[in-house]
Amino acid sequence: MNIVILAAGLGKRMHSKLPKVLQKVAGKPMLAHVLETARRIPGDNRIVVVLGHGMQQVKQALDLSSETCAVQDRQLGTGHALKCALAHLNPQEPTLVLYGDVPFISGETLERFVSQTQDKALGILTVRLADPTGYGRIVRQDGAVARIVEERDATPQQKAIGEVNTGIMLLPAGRVGPWLEALPCANAQGEYYLTDVVGLAVSEGCAICTTQVADALEVAGANSKEQLAALERGYQRMKARALMASGTTLVDPERIDIRGTLSCESDVEIDVGCVFEGDVRLAQDVRVGPYVYLKDAEIGPGTEILPFSHIEGARVGASCRIGPFARIRPGTELEGQNHIGDFVEIKKSRIGLQSKVNHLSYIGDTDMGRKVNIGAGTITCNYDGLNKFRTTIGSEAFIGSGTELVAPVAVGDGATVGAGTTLTRDAPAGKLTVGRARQTTVEGWVRPEKRQKG
Repeated sequence: MNIVILAAGLGKRMHSKLPKVLQKVAGKPMLAHVLETARRIPGDNRIVVVLGHGMQQVKQALDLSSETCAVQDRQLGTGHALKCALAHLNPQEPTLVLYGDVPFISGETLERFVSQTQDKALGILTVRLADPTGYGRIVRQDGAVARIVEERDATPQQKAIGEVNTGIMLLPAGRVGPWLEALPCANAQGEYYLTDVVGLAVSEGCAICTTQVADALEVAGANSKEQLAALERGYQRMKARALMASGTTLVDPERIDIRGTLSCESDVEIDVGCVFEGDVRLAQDVRVGPYVYLKDAEIGPGTEILPFSHIEGARVGASCRIGPFARIRPGTELEGQNHIGDFVEIKKSRIGLQSKVNHLSYIGDTDMGRKVNIGAGTITCNYDGLNKFRTTIGSEAFIGSGTELVAPVAVGDGATVGAGTTLTRDAPAGKLTVGRARQTTVEGWVRPEKRQKG
């Protein structure tokens, strides 16, 4: 099957330097959603993307290495856009037409549409809308499709029709070229409408099959920022409903943003304003506080993430308590029962079972054992301006507040490092190590005062 994605539009109403199909919804450009769906359709399919405005931007932003790109230099309608792809199509195969600004069409719907369209028939995906304003109406005679009439060309009686064309079509093999050559442009816009192939099919006695999509969100497009926002909210509502149906508690389903995949086990609770990107997995009994950001993270059972925390590219074990205002960066692994407190940042580190980093600390490039206590204001100095070095902290070590660990350095099992220490050599196991500058009081010293301006 040929799959053609029409993505050449300018998108004037977006008022943006980005081409319309690069406008983001659910965390990705609209065209990226369509490409992912097209790539998942079973079969030996040939995908052609028709580009025009901002072609180089689109190519740079998206991986189109496995697709063929056709060029529509002038935007003269959907029929003209498909004609620009003709040279890249296999005429012996049917052609499925998709749109780069209709991001949420599902693979399941498309597979059902293709399977329900008879061999050598013209397939039209339709939807029934309470308010069909702006859409081409499906005009039927004796139940059969006679033609599609665009909004600007419709009579008042035709505008009252609720069944509309989604634009998604399946054109039979051998018909695409002749039909596109025969398309008229006698309409209000002087454009070549792909929908006019319906009239040509009827005149030639070609069977027309329609499949109706159940959820209008799947076939909704966006031509303006307002419509883009409506798409976003519709998508988030759909995701929220699915989560709640599987047992997840959402404090307010209107205030959640899923920009990737979010999987939740039983009895997960998510508060308001949370953002999920990439692949996020929440085990049973996880509680996520308000305004938490999670990206490519795996959170173990019973863990609580307090407000305004940020976790990316990390694996968090069971029964941890994180935040508020904690930042867990890529490459971090918390083994479990860890306390990571307010204004703590951890990067590319392994934190052993039951170890705690409770306040105002930075732990980077560190291997930490079990039951370690890190005092407030502790910093691992892991970067010398050129290279990164690792710090090792043994099990049951105690690091006093305000300590600087200058890597590469190791703290032995059960060692204690006194508060305010700058550790530049290894601290032996089971002993107290203190490294402070000598405290001095300077007699007779007077604090300088600012001179009064004359």
